Amino acid sequence: MAKESGHESNAEEERPNFGAPGETPSPVEKVGPFTSLRIQNFRLLLTGTILSNAGQWIQQITLNWLVYNLTGSGTVLGTINLVRSVSSVGMIPVAGVLIDRVNRRKIMLMTNGWLFIITLALGLILLFARSHIYYLFVFAFLGGLAGTVDGNVRQVIIFDLVPRAATPNAVAIIQTGWSLMRSFGPGIGGFLILWIGAGGNFLVQAGAYALITITIMQIQFPARKFDAVRSSPFQNIREGLQYVAKARVTRTFMLMGFILPLFIIPIFSILPPIYAVKVFHGGPEILGLLLSFVGIGGIAGGVVVTFMGHVERRGLVQLMSLFLLSLSLIGFAFSTKLSMALALLVLAGFFEMIFLTTNQTLLQLSIPDNLRGRVTSVVNLNAAVNPLGGLIAGVGSDLLGGPKMITIVLGSIAAAIAISVFLGSPTVRNYRLSQAIAPDSARNT
Repeated sequence: MAKESGHESNAEEERPNFGAPGETPSPVEKVGPFTSLRIQNFRLLLTGTILSNAGQWIQQITLNWLVYNLTGSGTVLGTINLVRSVSSVGMIPVAGVLIDRVNRRKIMLMTNGWLFIITLALGLILLFARSHIYYLFVFAFLGGLAGTVDGNVRQVIIFDLVPRAATPNAVAIIQTGWSLMRSFGPGIGGFLILWIGAGGNFLVQAGAYALITITIMQIQFPARKFDAVRSSPFQNIREGLQYVAKARVTRTFMLMGFILPLFIIPIFSILPPIYAVKVFHGGPEILGLLLSFVGIGGIAGGVVVTFMGHVERRGLVQLMSLFLLSLSLIGFAFSTKLSMALALLVLAGFFEMIFLTTNQTLLQLSIPDNLRGRVTSVVNLNAAVNPLGGLIAGVGSDLLGGPKMITIVLGSIAAAIAISVFLGSPTVRNYRLSQAIAPDSARNT
C-alpha cells in the first residue's frame, strides 16, 4: 500500500538489500558473472520468475497441443495466440501506468492471484468436463491480461532491486533462468500430458503460482515516490509515448525488439507441434524435445552473457547473434534427421538468448527510472506484432505444405534485417555498454 506522500508504506521496505558492505558494484569492470546473486531480493525475484516461467512453458505446450489435437489446424493455433496477444496488447498501456502509480508488491500479488484462479479453474474443467476449444480461447484471453502486467512489472523491478552497474548481469541471469525453464518446462509438460493429462498440467501450473506468492511476500521493495500519481492516467501514457518518440537510442532498440515476435518467436511457439507430427512423426514427447533443446541452447547463451562484463560492443553483438540465429533456423528447416534438427535448435536457442538479453539490457538502461513503467509498456507494444507473426507462421504452414518453407522465409527475412541494420545503422553497430550505463543526458544523444 502507498501512503499519501506517495512512498511505500512498509518500514522494512525503505532500502533494497544490495548485499553485504563492499559488495555493491559500481564500475562496469568490477561486475562479475554472479554479482547479482549476492543480493537477497534479487535471488527471491529470480526464484519467483523461474517458477513463473516453468508454469508458462508447461501451459504453452499443453495449450498448443490441446488446440492442435482438437482441430488439426495450424491456422487455429495461430488464432488462439492472436486472442492472447490482443488481450496483452490492450493491457500493456494500462500495465505501464499501474506500475508507476501503484505499490509494486500489491500489483504482483494481484496478478499472480488472478493467474492462480483461472489456471486452477481450467485444470478442473479439463479434469471433470469434456475438452472444448471455447474454454481454451477464454483462458488465453484472460491469461493474457494478467500475464502482461506480471511480465512488465518483473522487468521493471530488476532495476529497483539491483544497482545500475549490475543490471546487465541481472538481466542475463534472469534470461538464463527463463531458458532453463524453456529447456525443462516443455519436456516436463510433454511427459505430464502422457502421465496426468492436460488438466493435471494446469493444476501443476496453479501450484507454481501459489509458490510465487511466497517469494513476493519475502522481497523487500525499496521506498519510492509515485510521481505518476500527479498526472492523469492518459497523461502518463502520453508521457511514455513522447519519450520514445524523442529518444533515438530507446526508439532504435525498441524497433530491433520487433524482430523476435514477428519473425522468430512464431517458429518456436506455433510451428513445433506441426514439426512434431508432420516432419518427425511423433507426439507430445517429440514436441517437448524440440522446445527443450531450444532451451538448452538458451541456457548456454545466458551463461555466456553473464561472463560478458568486459564486452563493450553490445550493439555489434546483438546484430551478429541475430544473423547466426537466423542461419540456425534455416538449417533446422532443411534437417531431415531429428538429431541434426535438435543440434541446430540448440544453436538457435543460444543465439536467440544473446540477442534477446543484449537488446533488453540496452533498451532498459536507456529508460529513465521515473518513466520506466510507462516507457516499458510502450516498448512492450512489440507484442502487437506477435499475433501477426503467429498467423503468418500458421497460415504459411497450411498453404506451403508444412512448416519447413515458412521457417526458411521467416529466417531469411530476419537475416536480411541483421545485414541491413549493420550496414545502415551506426547507432546499433557502434553502441557500447559504457554508453548504456552513462547518465541520462549521454544515453539518447
